[in-house]
Amino acid sequence: MRKLVFIILIIFSHNVSMYGQSKSTFSGYIKDAETGEELIGAAIYFNELKTGAITNPYGFFSISLASNTYKVKISYMGYETQFLELELTKNIRKDIQLKPLDKALEEVNIFAERADENVSSNEMSINKLDMKTIVKIPALLGEVDVLRTIQMLPGVQTAGEGSIGFYVRGGGVDQNLILLDEATVYNASHLGGVFSVFNPDAIKDVKLYKGGIPSSYGGRLSSILEIRMKEGNKKKFSATGGIGIISSRLTIEAPIIKDKGSFIVSGRRMYIDLFFPLMKDSFIQESQAHFYDFNAKANYEINENNRLFISGYFGKDIVRFGDLMGMDYGNQTVTARFNHIFNSKVFSNYTLIYSKFDYGMGLPSGINGFDWSSGIDDLSFKNDYTWFLNPNNKLVFGGQATHHTFRPGIAKPIGDESIFTGIELNNSHAMEYGLFIENDQKIGEKFSLRYGLRFSAFQNIGSYTNYIYDKSDPQNYIPVDSVQYDKGELFNTNSGFEPRFSINYRINNKSSVKLSYNRTIQYIHLTTNTMTVTPMDIWFPSSPNVEPQKADQLAIGYFRNFKNNTYEASAEIYYKNMYHAIDYKDHAELILNPYFEAELRFGEAYSYGAEFMLKKQIGQFTGWLSYTYSRVFREIPEINNGNQYPASHDKPNDISLILSYDILENLNVSISWFYSTGSPRTMPTGRFEYEGMIAPVYSDRNSVRLPDYHRMDLAVTYDFSETKKNGQPKKFQSSLNLSIYNLYNRHNAYSITFEQIEGRPYETQAVKTYLFKTIPSITYNFKF
Repeated sequence: MRKLVFIILIIFSHNVSMYGQSKSTFSGYIKDAETGEELIGAAIYFNELKTGAITNPYGFFSISLASNTYKVKISYMGYETQFLELELTKNIRKDIQLKPLDKALEEVNIFAERADENVSSNEMSINKLDMKTIVKIPALLGEVDVLRTIQMLPGVQTAGEGSIGFYVRGGGVDQNLILLDEATVYNASHLGGVFSVFNPDAIKDVKLYKGGIPSSYGGRLSSILEIRMKEGNKKKFSATGGIGIISSRLTIEAPIIKDKGSFIVSGRRMYIDLFFPLMKDSFIQESQAHFYDFNAKANYEINENNRLFISGYFGKDIVRFGDLMGMDYGNQTVTARFNHIFNSKVFSNYTLIYSKFDYGMGLPSGINGFDWSSGIDDLSFKNDYTWFLNPNNKLVFGGQATHHTFRPGIAKPIGDESIFTGIELNNSHAMEYGLFIENDQKIGEKFSLRYGLRFSAFQNIGSYTNYIYDKSDPQNYIPVDSVQYDKGELFNTNSGFEPRFSINYRINNKSSVKLSYNRTIQYIHLTTNTMTVTPMDIWFPSSPNVEPQKADQLAIGYFRNFKNNTYEASAEIYYKNMYHAIDYKDHAELILNPYFEAELRFGEAYSYGAEFMLKKQIGQFTGWLSYTYSRVFREIPEINNGNQYPASHDKPNDISLILSYDILENLNVSISWFYSTGSPRTMPTGRFEYEGMIAPVYSDRNSVRLPDYHRMDLAVTYDFSETKKNGQPKKFQSSLNLSIYNLYNRHNAYSITFEQIEGRPYETQAVKTYLFKTIPSITYNFKF
């Protein structure tokens, strides 16, 4: 490790010294000419030098060159390319506005001008999605869904039918860090996983890291899903919305001061329960089932070097089954960010982040009346800097500190009739820290590197009771003693270094080979022994009894573009080792259990796989085809007699096909088809009689599979928008979308249970439960 660090330092210092004579810097923002929104990943290219720069997540770029006159090309997919003649004799700050392309011109212009980022970038194991692509994909009940689109990418697998939970390269559902404007979203589901919390009208950019994770991100083992909200139209007032079968949405954006600041507010509500009072059944009349989302964001440019952003998300699910049972859960996030440009080379962010997830459930009355609540709160501060050293080096460094509050649960009796005994588990607290540094470096025309290091640490904070267990019986840990920590007392510090490295060797202008390695550490975990993500899953910290999980992942890939970048192809293989993997003993009791750590079992896990993707995102016909072969196994001494067993999300084969075709300029047809191997389960394989009672005999852990899953969806969108005589679109635009979910009515298994055959007490039968038949939906969308 010391030798490797020494070699990297030599390469870095030598490369920096080569540009010691750079005199002038060209910097600024690249924006959408119609809305004023900054463009993420726009390219600035100097043809004479065969070099350039890419805008950061805030649309800012900076490049330092020897004083001279240059021809500059500025491009971004879907926008008209601009050419500038730049006389760079001093530092120049210039904001550039790009105009969106007309549909008729889009294919021709992009063919000629689009940068070959798939091949040239040293990023690998990363998928970027724009909302124009996502909204075309067929959706359940017409609800366009970011997370359902993510599930169709290579290396990503669904948590099950009717769930937006996902697994990445063998990791668990809790090993994905989902960020909305850098705030953690702990439960991204509505209606128990049927829909996600992300309103498509409020989303600007979606990026999934499956590997090659930058050192600025930490806290999860498997992936980072980074979602950024729109900032609002700085030019004029605009509104977007949609009216569907079960929900409607409305988004409004406008300038605060034209070209200086803007805001966006976006709301969505499911309203199917508004029809419940019209039903004949009194039980349904008294029931509720709805969710709502509210997004808001504002930004203001104080001056050319200082900008202020504030954004928030507030969502809630409310379900009531008459007077029998009710539950509600939701997320809240707030992000306040201050951008400061120290000079033309140094860009900084100061970010304060709040995140909350809470869950409640109860019986409103009767002898069993109770109310239960739980959740998690975060308060975080992050400070990061980007130093544009020269055309070949971009240095990112900074730190983050987060205070966690874990609320495992409190249950109280309701009403005088209740005989329920109250249970209260004490809250716990922890601090999580991260320091990071990373350099993005080019070496000649063939090689580019990204190398960095993250140091992370985690400390528990009292008051806290730590139980000591007798583990002589591997199936039942018994508490025998405890240690009490006082309020505010720091204890049980864990820390570690997380090196990150990737390299790109460019074979030619059309192809490259990439290699990446990253170590990740996860300090907080999720209690769940179900296949799908549910609101009842509880987050808990590492502790004296629970070590942090760690993972090492190595990946190599070949990337090739065809037909002047019209088609992008990639093939990647990976191997991942996971340490201190968490699973649960048989028949584990996780809810409102003060000794739930005794239900946990720890061991090792590993996964490997190959991912293939062919993608076309330009022209009338677009889409992608992906295939993933993957395996994931666990080996935990107290489970399955210590023998290796497949994880519950081990699905060897996974295929996704997404096709979209513009039949006419205003008529689009999209189709998606998805296939995966059935997930493994532990099931009864026999039975025996003991003292007059019949008991099942179970298989080895996860040795039986559900039937394979496959489904086809269809969507047709007709655009009613008209244009003026000058070719410009009219102010009011609208479209109608017809979606059919599960086109050929496949009854995919949600679960399989075993029931006794009536009249035959010694025989059982397998009963399949499925959620969805063919479901049509229609949605009217508008914009003005």
